[in-house]
Amino acid sequence: MLQLPDSPPRMKTLVSVDESYKLCRHLTAKYAKTFYLGTLLMSPVKRQSIWSIYAWCRRTDELVDGPASAITTPETLDLWEQQLESIFAGRPLENYDVALVDTLQRFPMDIQPFRDMIAGQRMDLYRSRYETFEDLYLYCYRVAGTVGLMSTSVMGVDNTIYAAPWQQNKQPYVPIEEAIALGIANQLTNILRDVGEDAKRGRIYIPLEDLAKFNYTEQDFFKGVVDDRWRALMRFQIDRARQFYTTSDQGITCLASDARWPVWAASMLYGQILEAIERNDYDVFSQRAFVPQWKKLRTLPIAWMRSQVL
Repeated sequence: MLQLPDSPPRMKTLVSVDESYKLCRHLTAKYAKTFYLGTLLMSPVKRQSIWSIYAWCRRTDELVDGPASAITTPETLDLWEQQLESIFAGRPLENYDVALVDTLQRFPMDIQPFRDMIAGQRMDLYRSRYETFEDLYLYCYRVAGTVGLMSTSVMGVDNTIYAAPWQQNKQPYVPIEEAIALGIANQLTNILRDVGEDAKRGRIYIPLEDLAKFNYTEQDFFKGVVDDRWRALMRFQIDRARQFYTTSDQGITCLASDARWPVWAASMLYGQILEAIERNDYDVFSQRAFVPQWKKLRTLPIAWMRSQVL
């Protein structure tokens, strides 16, 4: 029989841009219900761009926290960073990345926040404790503050406040610090909501210096002890998160007009998770704090009013 030479490997055929955005939308809707609700208030172009960013961030996080995390190594993240470079070069390698390439063409971004997020995942490979809040802050910036930077590129800023002739050469204010603060506020909220899940993985994200401050031990943590010490510790953590929300709120008025409502909504909805923790008497070991759908819907008109007057 005639032996044919081996065929050269074929390039993977990827989905269309529209199909890729649909994949990103489904991923966002499945894993980030509160966040997804906020994106529905955006213009079609901006919302789908945010979905593409979320999809990349989610898949990055899954490398360390997902089903296959047990086989993730530093080399895995090295390859992921190389794939990121291909995306920024306009050469997507996976179906989800097709949408992100399109987003980058519409809304040019710096690659550094994406690199920083991967660096945050590297921290999760070898750290399961954070001694001080300064240590935790770096982690929160990398895995969440960076999302604020990515998203601001899509949201845009308000140029109309510089419409007067004597202001036309003035550059609009870009709320970078505020965008980072919102990402950090969200991550601190995640940490407090997910205490029980992280405990099962042997992780403590609450700074150890804070546990010591309230005389609460690691042994207490892994036993799920909810007492006056724990409640005081949680009140302290919640107050800290709310301070970051307050800082972030100050930058929303600087965003483009069509971005203010969804950002207000997302901030308010996420902040309500902290209220849910309080209603559960700070038991985050056996109960998962969530915001009911009716309350989410009731928040939207309030967020719209804020977007108009603040």
